[in-house]
Amino acid sequence: MRPRRRTTLLAASLVLALGAGPLAAPAFASPAPSAPVCGTAPSHQALCEAIEGLPDKSTTAALVRLGGTEGAWHGSSGVRDLVSGRAADPDARFRAGSTTKVVTAAAVLRLAAQGEVDLDASVERYLPGLLGPEFTTPVTVRNLLNHTSGIQPGVSWGNTFEEQYAHRYDTLTPRRVVKSAVAKGPAFDAGEQQQYLNINYTILGMLIEKVTGRPYASGVARLVLRPAKMWHTYFPGTDPRIRGPHNHGYQAVSQPDGTTRLVDVTEWNVADRWAAGDMISTTADLERLVTALFSGRIVPEPQLQEMFTVPTGITGASYSAGLQRYEHQGTTYWLKSGARPGYSTAIAATEDLSFTLVYSLSDTDAKDTTPNPVAKRIEAAALKQRVPAPRSA
Repeated sequence: MRPRRRTTLLAASLVLALGAGPLAAPAFASPAPSAPVCGTAPSHQALCEAIEGLPDKSTTAALVRLGGTEGAWHGSSGVRDLVSGRAADPDARFRAGSTTKVVTAAAVLRLAAQGEVDLDASVERYLPGLLGPEFTTPVTVRNLLNHTSGIQPGVSWGNTFEEQYAHRYDTLTPRRVVKSAVAKGPAFDAGEQQQYLNINYTILGMLIEKVTGRPYASGVARLVLRPAKMWHTYFPGTDPRIRGPHNHGYQAVSQPDGTTRLVDVTEWNVADRWAAGDMISTTADLERLVTALFSGRIVPEPQLQEMFTVPTGITGASYSAGLQRYEHQGTTYWLKSGARPGYSTAIAATEDLSFTLVYSLSDTDAKDTTPNPVAKRIEAAALKQRVPAPRSA
């Protein structure tokens, strides 16, 4: 079933000026009186309620897919764009952000399974001369995968939305980012700490290119996307557009008079994120990815266990190869979130696939560290009355 909530604008003039308050929501028409069938499982009904009433001040569209022992459910809410007020496309493409790292990690692990990459080998074996003499402790491929490399972040277009937005059509190459990062020297010796950074996966993209002899996009398509049947996923490179059907993304920007303006940020060149975060995908494709991965169809054992292994002996470590561990009511979930201006995405699953969740939001402040309220409702609803799987003896 595909529940959809259609909400339309009362007037196009209300799109950009959002009222007197700092984040006051615009006036929208009430949802259509015919409510969708939400299913009988508690989590399915809760998910219907979690995404109704969109667009609101935090989210203009929501796409959700739930799978596992309670059965499959997928739904959408909100609008495709604020000007037309058309219902959100449930099959829309979106910027998947750092969920790209799951694909990059899977590609490296598959190369390891094929004997083409040694996870314990120094990065210098595959990319000679990449790291300077300041890196006295060898940085291994595994250090990159689990964010224990000590390599610092590289150059960016700025720290504020305004700085980055001004460069949204400009290209910052991954190699320039890596060169600037390496020039800083290590923040710590490899293996001593865990610091989640894009730079680790940018370098893994370079490694994939060197080992496969292909551009990153075609290399991971062969290793991961095609085996997972992710037919609607691609890497845009320097193209700022989203090809094919998509819902628009917006950024809320405060104005001097105390109002908030929604700026359309759908078009954005994210070439600098590359193997760490420039993938464009769909919720259905991301669901196929996690299902194929966890069932061993992409990465075989024992390499697959790297995705379920957090480094020991490091205080606060929670990241594995491409994923993050999350404990809830006695159950371990493996997840990955991603955010680019206008879009926030997350995938989560148990290792046995008794639970899978994928969602993407057209998020009006995707890079904010405060959790999006719609995302919080989705996560709570998906876990509603879920009975933990019995532990094996």
